[in-house]
Amino acid sequence: MRLKFSYLLAAGLAGGIGMWMYTGNVVIGGVGDGENAALPPAARADAEQADLFKVKVARLVAQDRQAMLEVRGRTEAEAKVAVRAETLDDVIDRPALEGQFVERGEILCRLDPSSREAKVLEEKANLAQAELDHAAATQLVAKGFTAQTRAAAVKAQLDAAVARLKEAELELERTVIRAPISGIIESPMANVGDFLKDGDVCATVVNTDPMIAIGNVSEVDISLISLGMTAEVDLVTGQTMSGDVRYIAPAADPDTRTFRIEVELSNPDGLARDGVTALTRLPLPVERAHKITPAILTLNDAGLVGIRAVDANDMTVFHPVSVLGGDEHGMWVGGLPETVTAIVVGQDYVSDGQKVVPVFDTAGVAQ
Repeated sequence: MRLKFSYLLAAGLAGGIGMWMYTGNVVIGGVGDGENAALPPAARADAEQADLFKVKVARLVAQDRQAMLEVRGRTEAEAKVAVRAETLDDVIDRPALEGQFVERGEILCRLDPSSREAKVLEEKANLAQAELDHAAATQLVAKGFTAQTRAAAVKAQLDAAVARLKEAELELERTVIRAPISGIIESPMANVGDFLKDGDVCATVVNTDPMIAIGNVSEVDISLISLGMTAEVDLVTGQTMSGDVRYIAPAADPDTRTFRIEVELSNPDGLARDGVTALTRLPLPVERAHKITPAILTLNDAGLVGIRAVDANDMTVFHPVSVLGGDEHGMWVGGLPETVTAIVVGQDYVSDGQKVVPVFDTAGVAQ
């Protein structure tokens, strides 16, 4: 019986494969068996990964930041009036005392009226005589016994008598010096026996309710402040008070290029005093920012301050930042994307656009 050639060929191939497998020599696709043969793709990828620089990274997420504008200044009383004499004479009485609270209209000093009272009585008598003369002249004019010019002259004398009496009464009133506002009497004040001339100070009255916190804001920040804005004021004496912005200067000081602002503070108990150093803190609109540790800041080739980060392809990228503020817990910066993978260790040893191996820092950075 004759065998077909195809059967013989198949048997030969099967035998050859069996012998080859028996020898243990296996050829893997993509892997050369020579000494200088190329590595397989997986091995090549592992080798390339081993050559890349490793950096420690952390994911930063933007947060709402309530910024505060701090303005240093001092307190200032709502009103401070030096009450001056409007006539001259000796002080014969001083009902008010230094440090005392007085209401508007209360007597501060009395001057010797001297002959002023007699002058008032004299002018009252002159006025009474002028009124009689005027009445008589009016009757004579009505009956036709005197000219109109005579009546006009008598009327002028009457008006002059009224004016002289008013002047004498005002001069007598000036001997009693009263408080023009409510407030506390500041030291020093005139003593009994002192001779006051026109313009000399009897007492100074200070109105401390409300108290005003004043400060100067730079032309860069003045646009951030508006009338009615709430503010907190810390006094060097340890008190903290709240108030509202009531005044913003319409023009800058030509020497300092700053604008004066005033914050009105309720001070019914008078604990806040005039001229005390104050720190006014004004809350600004909420903004999105990142809180970082200053240690991750670096410079790029152009000298800009920023941070280096890693993108989705593990390539380094530089983000310039603007410093918004900070405290003992970290630094607030702006200018970053909402979420960024920042390099926290090794940022100074890589260049922009370099492929790296990011290793996440489980501890993270200041948030």
